[in-house]
Amino acid sequence: MTAPAGPLATAPSFPFRSPGRRTPRNRGSVPGVGRCAHQEHQPRRVCLMKIGIIGAGNIGGNLTRRLTAVGHDVSVANSRGPQTLGALAEETGATPVTVERAAQGADVVIVTIPLKAVPNLPDGILDGAAEDVAVIDTGNYYRQRDGRIAGIEDDGLTESRWTARQIGHTVVKAFNGTYAQDILDRARPAGAPDRMALPVAGDDTAAKRRVRDLIDEIGFDTVDAGGLDDSWRQQPGTPVYGLQEGRDAVTKALAEASPERAADFRG
Repeated sequence: MTAPAGPLATAPSFPFRSPGRRTPRNRGSVPGVGRCAHQEHQPRRVCLMKIGIIGAGNIGGNLTRRLTAVGHDVSVANSRGPQTLGALAEETGATPVTVERAAQGADVVIVTIPLKAVPNLPDGILDGAAEDVAVIDTGNYYRQRDGRIAGIEDDGLTESRWTARQIGHTVVKAFNGTYAQDILDRARPAGAPDRMALPVAGDDTAAKRRVRDLIDEIGFDTVDAGGLDDSWRQQPGTPVYGLQEGRDAVTKALAEASPERAADFRG
C-alpha cells in the first residue's frame, strides 16, 4: 500500500536508520543464524536471516531499508534488472540481484509486486531457498490495475490463496494494508503506547511465527488474522486496511470485516 501524497512525516525517536551505506553483518556471528523461530528461554532476536525481496517499489524499497537497518542480509530484485537498483543498494547495503536469484539461500522471501505480475514470475522461483522458507505476500487485487482474475472473483479465492497457488508455495499475508511510509516513520520500540499493529494471516504456523517475530523486530506489533482462507478480513476495503492503530483496534477491525468486496474494488 503506497503512502498518500504530501510531505513526509517526521522520523520517530526510535533510531532505526543510520546514514550512508550499510554492510550486512556476518550471518555466522549470531547463534541460531538463519532461523528465527521464537524460543521462550532466549531473547526474541536469536538470529540474522537472509531475506530476498522481489519488488522494489514503495513497500519493497522501504522493507529493504528497514530490514538492512536491523542487520539482515537482504537481496532485492525488480523487473527492470539489478542495474537499476544501484541507489537503493548504495543507501542500504542490500545486494541487487535478478528476480531468478532473489530467493537463493533465503530464509524469508517477500513478494511485493502487482498481482497481475505474479503468474509471470520464473518457474521454480523458490527452488534455491531454504527448505522451510517463509514467503510473505504483500499483494492486493485491484481489477482496474490487474485485470479480471477469475480465481478471485469467480472461485472465491482470497488474494493470498490465489498467489500461493501461482507460486506453488504457501504464503503469509502481511504488509498489504500498510502505508509504505509508515514502515519507516511509524516504527516504535516494543511496549510503546503508540505502537502500530499489523494483521498477519497464514496456514503455516512456523512461517507465520517467523514473520510475526520479524515484524516485531522492525518496530510493529502483530495480530494473528487466521489462515489464508481468513485473509479476506485484511483485503482492500475492509476496516483494518490502512488502519494505523494498536492491537485492540486491529483485532476489532478484523472481527468487523465483511466478505463482500466493495464495488469500487471490482470496477
